[in-house]
Amino acid sequence: MLPTRDSRLGTLVGVIMVVIALGGSVLFDWEWGWNPNQPVPLVIGVIAAIAALGITIALIRD
Repeated sequence: MLPTRDSRLGTLVGVIMVVIALGGSVLFDWEWGWNPNQPVPLVIGVIAAIAALGITIALIRD
């Protein structure tokens, strides 16, 4: 039998990224394309991806 999949992590990361994207666009006028003058969205995306990967690996090992 295949193990059941837990999609809570992906859902949580997705919701956080949507909130950050909407909040940043509205409050800070961030542009979500490639813009070297505004690296904050890129850094947030990289940190979220690394965190999701690390948490996923930790969950798989348990």
